[in-house]
Amino acid sequence: MSSSGVSPWELEVAYGYFVAMFAVRQEELEPDPDFISVLKIEIPVQFSQEFFDWFGFRRWDKIKSLFKEMKRRRGSRKAIKLQLIFAGSPSVTFVADAMDKGLYDNSIEKIDFVLELLPYHLGPGRLPANTTDVSYRYDGDARRWRFGSATADGAEYEFKGEGWKKVS
Repeated sequence: MSSSGVSPWELEVAYGYFVAMFAVRQEELEPDPDFISVLKIEIPVQFSQEFFDWFGFRRWDKIKSLFKEMKRRRGSRKAIKLQLIFAGSPSVTFVADAMDKGLYDNSIEKIDFVLELLPYHLGPGRLPANTTDVSYRYDGDARRWRFGSATADGAEYEFKGEGWKKVS
């Protein structure tokens, strides 16, 4: 768990939820000039139904409540950036950073909804060959998580329209 601009109380609560299931290392991040606070949590388990069954939906709901409370405490604008990184092949990252509290809260609530789409999203022929990382961004207009980027063979791809476009 890495952070910048996060209160000791918030870190302690997050630590308490995760340490019951994982070994947790806490690190300080360099401040991000675009955000008051940044919280990056690397979860050493694949994003899947098995994760939620093992981790527990009750604990997950408490974590979501913490993330929403962190936004509430900071108000509007780009106050907080949350990155949840799940291990796996490929690893799956969610980035929640909406300025609007309602959109931010909605993005947090809908992370687990991506489970239903994951087999389709990560299915054969859906990603660039040899993809190691996939990230999702919340689309506030459509009110849903969408592909953001992918890394494959050391190159960065963005999802545009109906397909992946190489950007580096």
